[in-house]
Amino acid sequence: MGYGRIISVEAGSLAEELELIPGDKILEVNGTKLRDIIDLSFAFADEEIELLIEHANGEQELLEFDKDYDEELGVEFESAVFDGIRRCANNCCFCFVDQVAPNMRDSLSIKDDDYRMSFLYGNFITMTNMGENDFKRIEQYHLSPLFISVQCTNPELRCEMLRCKAAGNLSAQLDRLAKADIEYHTQIVLCRGLNDGEELIRSIKDILARKPHALSMAIVPVGLTRFRQDCYPLKPFDRKSAARVIEQVEFFQKQEREKTGRTFIYLGDEFYFLAGREVPVAEYYDGFPQLDNGIGLARNFMEEFAAAQADGKKSSDTANANGLHLLVVTGTAVASLLERLALELRVKNLEITVVPVPNTHFGTTVNVSGLLTAHDMRAAIKQVNGHYDGILIPESSLRVGDNIFLDDVTLAEFSSWFDSRVETVSGGKAYYKALTDFANYTGVNDQEAAYMWQSNAAYTKRGDYKK
Repeated sequence: MGYGRIISVEAGSLAEELELIPGDKILEVNGTKLRDIIDLSFAFADEEIELLIEHANGEQELLEFDKDYDEELGVEFESAVFDGIRRCANNCCFCFVDQVAPNMRDSLSIKDDDYRMSFLYGNFITMTNMGENDFKRIEQYHLSPLFISVQCTNPELRCEMLRCKAAGNLSAQLDRLAKADIEYHTQIVLCRGLNDGEELIRSIKDILARKPHALSMAIVPVGLTRFRQDCYPLKPFDRKSAARVIEQVEFFQKQEREKTGRTFIYLGDEFYFLAGREVPVAEYYDGFPQLDNGIGLARNFMEEFAAAQADGKKSSDTANANGLHLLVVTGTAVASLLERLALELRVKNLEITVVPVPNTHFGTTVNVSGLLTAHDMRAAIKQVNGHYDGILIPESSLRVGDNIFLDDVTLAEFSSWFDSRVETVSGGKAYYKALTDFANYTGVNDQEAAYMWQSNAAYTKRGDYKK
């Protein structure tokens, strides 16, 4: 077991009082060996604590102390799981990790399928690598909600898609979760000609029948890059096939809203972009329960922008840019949306050039901003003629907290390539602020905002693993 290695100690915390320092490892709490911060959370709920730690020099020390029931230790750990991330047991024909380019950072090639990360941070899991003890622990601690990658409810087809015999056990596993009163969100990665059409209708009906434990269903299109080597025949959705998916799903969405007032089933933004249709209104997203899965990102962005615009009109101190030319760098999928929002502003003496970036690194079928590399952005910006004063780039293309692009270029290095100021944009509110008051705008990498909304790790702050 790797145990819990501390990487920082919060000032004024119990940990500081105990003289814990970065490099110390927590081995046990009250005699319980820790697998993850879930174990730590439950063990640390006692008021009388025996804490076995190991210092960086290998020396072990037992600390005994009393604490309040809800008093936190106040440390940040190297990882939320101390015994290593549970790896995926599948060989999915659509796996995006298998399509990552060579020579990129190692973390992009990790196939995690860990129910603890599902509970803590909303990672989607297939449950094919889970055994009896895993389910018992979920039941014991009532780890709810979880996030389940369904893909399809046809057991034979699910085995074929995931290339794993255990994939056919989904129905029994969901039955067990329901019996333990565990709730879950679901996801389908839709593959054209494979789990769409009648299979999609079957999956939707089967998951709808599992309410109220099934909380939502997200349907996202398969992503295909130029590095895909799997011989399984997959093809991307086009305008016609995307429209067909929308029409199929709209039938169930309408039915659900009439019966319950909620949509329940949500499509990834890409389907609407591909079909040339407007994304649904905000009410259809029911508070955006799967925002970090790409569900409703465009509508949420527009809502934030509109709210900021309304506040700006009411405020007397909203700055007005003069003689300013800004480049807005983005993935090709949302370029027209960002341009449309910018044109609505009509800010005097402000020139805005939206720069759609073809993803030559992964392949041009990959059109989202979060998968853009620094070098592709640089190449697209070089095509812009004339002078520009500032460059706005999507914060989603950077790793949270580190400011590093997928191709291992730092934000500082990227900024050094240009004479103009470079700032990041994280959402509609930030976009409005950057366009209307660039002189005072600072695009700080906001870990808390970028942190997954659905996290159950109530003791975490700013996306760190804390307790």
